[in-house]
This record gives sequence, structure tokens and C-alpha cells, in this order.
Amino acid sequence: MEELTLENLPKTSRDFFNRGFGALERGNVDYAIEMLTACVEESPRFVRAWKFLRAAEVRRARKKTVSSLTRGIDTVVKMPTYLSALGLLKSGKFQSSMMMAEKLLRDYPEDVKYAMLFAEAAAAANMPEVALLTIETVRDANPDNITVLSWLGALYQKLGRMRSARECFERLCEISPNDPSALKQLKDAMALDSMSSDGWEKNADKGGTFRDMLKDSDEAALLEQGAKSTKSDTGLDSLIADMLQKIEGEPNNINYRRGLANMYLQKRDFEPAITVLEEAVALNPGDPELERTLSNARIRFFESQIEERRQAGDENGAIEIENKLLQYKFEDLQNKVERYPNDLQLRFEWGVMLFENDYLNEAIQQFQLAQRSAKNRVQALYYMGVCFRAKKQYDIASRQLESALADLPVMDGNKKKVLYELGEIAGLMGDTTKASDYFMQIYQSDIAYRDVATRIEETYQQPTDTE
Repeated sequence: MEELTLENLPKTSRDFFNRGFGALERGNVDYAIEMLTACVEESPRFVRAWKFLRAAEVRRARKKTVSSLTRGIDTVVKMPTYLSALGLLKSGKFQSSMMMAEKLLRDYPEDVKYAMLFAEAAAAANMPEVALLTIETVRDANPDNITVLSWLGALYQKLGRMRSARECFERLCEISPNDPSALKQLKDAMALDSMSSDGWEKNADKGGTFRDMLKDSDEAALLEQGAKSTKSDTGLDSLIADMLQKIEGEPNNINYRRGLANMYLQKRDFEPAITVLEEAVALNPGDPELERTLSNARIRFFESQIEERRQAGDENGAIEIENKLLQYKFEDLQNKVERYPNDLQLRFEWGVMLFENDYLNEAIQQFQLAQRSAKNRVQALYYMGVCFRAKKQYDIASRQLESALADLPVMDGNKKKVLYELGEIAGLMGDTTKASDYFMQIYQSDIAYRDVATRIEETYQQPTDTE
């Protein structure tokens, strides 16, 4: 069923959404959740409301400190609600099940069990985008959860987002390299990423096999040939000719054009790939995924030209094209941010690029917006801290990094990076004791991280008064 947009939203739902969105911008998270919940209850197919509702729930949940005892009690208290939602799902009352599961997510939006129940109900209710944003939220908080990665990868495939599916299954295989099911999922995703498979959505719902997802055995043979064609230009030429014929019959089929562009990219025929993608964007404007593929194709074309110049010994020519590539990346991302001002992922990427080009104030502005996204909140806070450090505003930098640290319960690469930065800033402010405390936290977890071993050991080698 078609998703609702703000333009065709009922007036009451639009009022709820506007109030909720405004409250979220002002930092009134509780009222935002109340209004956005009212909006999705009345208009559950309005995906934007779900996005902001989930972001508000995550923001509120991360500000709370919940002990293991409290969480255990909550799990018991919420069990009747969970069982009710599960029962509604099994009885085919998908939308009711989804809304019941939402009550569980309101307090624990990053809980895998609750999110999986909600997503299954949303997908069954023919609201895959609502299911997707919920599972993506949980994946960000549980990046190595096998169940989440497998389910999310399958949903990406169903929605035609083959590259994202492939990335999910690649991560799954890194975590479980000996799992034959994960390996098969990755192989299928890699093949599907190389071309468009007609009839995916229809057959995936029926649980068909990879070969069953194609119209007939001829298309199955073509796809199997395509999976092996990375070493054979002849095989790709055959697939390209077949796809061109399909496009001639259905010129408005975007998926055919995606598939054709991917084949050209496999052959490193960048110019025809770019042309095909430009045509696809013209047919389907406002598709961020399609625009991202086009941008990547143009970047790869630049990179191939740089490589050719260097192989020919033309270093000056290579440097000239490198400068053009940097200019293209800068302008392309700037244009995307202007077209999609509410896309917080683009805001974050634009902030990183501004930071890398020493536009510190402009970068800080983008990171201040990007931190509203649960996915990029920690990284945005980290970059803000680094920016303020570069401006020698050490106290403000420390506050940003401490906020990031509060959202990092596990000693992973991100937490070490934030602690190290805090340690260096404390040193710059003359607080050697505090600096040592930050470095010690890393030292106790990973003695080989950067130069923390040297820093800590130097503190033990300083002479004492009795020496």
C-alpha cells in the first residue's frame, strides 16, 4: 500500500506531526513522543512521523540510567504486552500487533526482541519502510547481532537495496565465517547487487529460491552467468545486450537501468554507466540511493583517470584530476544537502568534509544538526569536540566529548578514540592527572592502542621525593 506524504496527510495527523516535530527541535522530547505517537496511531503509513518518533525515543532512552535490576523488573512487567502483541501477529492482526509492540519500544527503542516483533508486524502489514527504520535503529545499537543483520539484509533485498543487503551479509560472514546460511545469503546478495532481478518483491514474499525469483530458466541462466562474469567481458556483454533489450521494452523501469549501470561499472565502462544513471535519475528524481550510485560512479571515473595518468607517468596530469575530484566531491555533497536539508546523514557527511577542509565553524553547524540522528550522534559529538579543540576552545571541546562518552558503554574503537581525545585536551589544559585517568581507561583495556602505554609508563617512571 502506498505510503502517506505530508501533503496528503489528514489535517489532524498533520497537526500532530507539526507539533511533535516542533517539540523535538526545541528539546521537549516527552511532548514530541506524545504528539508523534498520536500521529502514527491515526496515520501509521506516514513514515516520516515514525522516523522522528524513533529518534525521540532513542534520545530519551539514552539520557536515562537503567540498572540491570530495573530492566529485569520491566521485562517481567511488560511480558503481558509482549505476549499480546505476539498473539495479534500470529492471528493476522498485523497493524494492531505493530501498535502494541510500539508500546514496548517507547521505553526501550533499541531492544532487539521488541524491535524484531514490531518489524515483523510492520512488514506483514505491508509497511516495510517502517520496519526498516526500526531495525536500522536497533542495528546501530547492536551492530554484531546475527539475527538483526540477517533479517535486515533480507528486508534490504526485498526493497531492492542490494548494496545495503550485501553489506549486511558481508558483516554477518565476518562474525560467523563458518555459517553456510550466511555464506549463501552473501553470494545471492552479491549476484543481485550486480544486476536487477525482475519479480523480486513478488517472489521473496512467497519464499521462493534464488532461481525462482526470476521469470524463467533463461533469466536464471543469465544471472548465474552474471555471477561468474567478473572474469569474462564476453559474458557481461551478453548480459548488457539482454538488459538493453529489456529497457527498450520497458523504458521507465528504473531497476533495469540500475542493473545495466552495475554491469557497465563491472566492466569499468564508466561513461555509459554514468549516462544510464543520469537517465534513471531524470526518470525518478528525488531518489537518494540512485543519486548516491551516480555520485559513486562519477568518483570511480575520476579515480580511473588518475590511475591511467600515473601509469603513463603523467604525475602532473594525475594531480590535476585529483584536484577536480576533490572539487566534485565538495560541490556534489553541498548540492545534496541543499536539496535534502532534513537528511541528517548528509548533514553529517557534509560536516566531515567541511572539517577536513578546515571550515571549522561551518562543520560545527552541520554536526550540531547531525547529532539529532541516533545513528550519527556519537560521531557528530566527537567531531564537534575535535573542531572546538582546533579552535582552542578546550572546555567546550571536553563537554562535547563527555557527551559522546556517555553514549558509549562498551570499550570499543569509538570509546577509545573519544577517551584519547579527552586525554589530550586535558593535557593541553594542564590537568595531567585527569589526562592520565583518561589514558589509563584505554590502557587497562588495550595496552597497544596508539601511544597510551608510553604515556602511562612515563607517569610511573617520574622520580619521587625519596629518590
